[in-house]
Amino acid sequence: MLRVAVVGSGPSGVYTAQALVQQSAVPDVRVHVLDRLPCPYGLVRYGVAPDHEKIKSLQGSLRTVLEDERITFVGHAEVGAAGLTCARLLELYHAVVYCVGAATDRRLGIPGEDLPGSWSATDFVSWYSAHPDASGRGFTLGARSAVVIGVGNVAVDVARILARGAHELRSTDVPQPALDVLAGSRVREVHMVGRRGPSQAKFTTKELRELGTLPDAGVAVRTEELALDPAYADPGSAAAASLPAVNRRNVEVLRGWAAGGSGERARRVHVRFFLRPVEVLEDGGRAAGVRFERTVPDGGGGVRGTGTYEDIEAQLVLRSVGYRGAPLAGLPFDPGSGTVPHAGGHVLREGVPSPGEYVAGWIKRGPTGVIGTNRPCAKETVASLLADAPALARRPLVDDPLGALRESGIRPVVWNDWRAIEAAEAALGVSLGRRSVKLHDWAGLLAAAHGGV
Repeated sequence: MLRVAVVGSGPSGVYTAQALVQQSAVPDVRVHVLDRLPCPYGLVRYGVAPDHEKIKSLQGSLRTVLEDERITFVGHAEVGAAGLTCARLLELYHAVVYCVGAATDRRLGIPGEDLPGSWSATDFVSWYSAHPDASGRGFTLGARSAVVIGVGNVAVDVARILARGAHELRSTDVPQPALDVLAGSRVREVHMVGRRGPSQAKFTTKELRELGTLPDAGVAVRTEELALDPAYADPGSAAAASLPAVNRRNVEVLRGWAAGGSGERARRVHVRFFLRPVEVLEDGGRAAGVRFERTVPDGGGGVRGTGTYEDIEAQLVLRSVGYRGAPLAGLPFDPGSGTVPHAGGHVLREGVPSPGEYVAGWIKRGPTGVIGTNRPCAKETVASLLADAPALARRPLVDDPLGALRESGIRPVVWNDWRAIEAAEAALGVSLGRRSVKLHDWAGLLAAAHGGV
């Protein structure tokens, strides 16, 4: 029997586990899917916006994999912490696949970035998604105006949640404390700002269009900013023809908004382009706005500054400029790429494949692609692992890795414990007159998992 640990229960981890048990080259494989959190599904649970029900429904597919009798979910097991080091895992399992994602956000590197009221969009998403690490962050939303720096899908999600009425989120699983704050929000102006043009924005057309469907918010774009983009200024140009289809569709959506105006609504989302943040402004020790430098295309796919500036008032600043991998104690790490060095998913230590250690997902390739991109990524890694399987399977292991974990002081959350958390969230929803509502703190999750003991 080949015993494998997969570290991380998001899509990349679950797809890795699925590829391991569905292959036929090694007939007897058992997989333990370990996660630091007591809940599975990674960013599908803690990164997908609560009003994106179709994407969140992917949890059903991931559940089916984790309920396979050859796969065991082991939550509340932090790899890299005392008692569960990378070296210890290799004593308990023939092979370990690290699917730990990109756990940190990229920074802007500008003055004022760390002022109170200036956050990463990752922090904000974690808060309204009930991530237990975010329960004490205390967003108040007393701001009148918010600036979201970035023009990717996460930026669109954040802008949409800020512009959406709390009554529209009541039917979702957003945690009650976050819903209460959103209900009292004073934010009326949301500015989503990118340093480049509309043809280079990273959001998908579906996400972008959703901004135009909010019942209580209008969308405003500036024709003069759109016109700086060669692909917008001349739809028949070579620049426009060379764009990927999604970028062409994005430009057309923005063209329609520019022609139609934003209308009279309770809130307004301003989609801005060709503005590069240079400073978060301060008033009374808190963020009060962002100073941007106007940019223009440089002719080579990038932008250059013009030396002219614009200040946008904002008491809430959220940067959404990408995720970044973080080092895991005991694994090699390339700080330049934010990934673990590897060859086909096989971890490299000083350029040499490390026996039994593999990576998949964002920690392998960087924060690129969509959820489905993790399937071929996982299959490549599993192919590398299976090629090594005959040698790996010869290593003797302890009989009971879960018992060994408990002896080291870890109290894992297994599948029935996770189902108890789900039941507690369903009961909480009933008590609030809502659907299932997420538990948002460590104490509540672990009490639900272990019956309050």
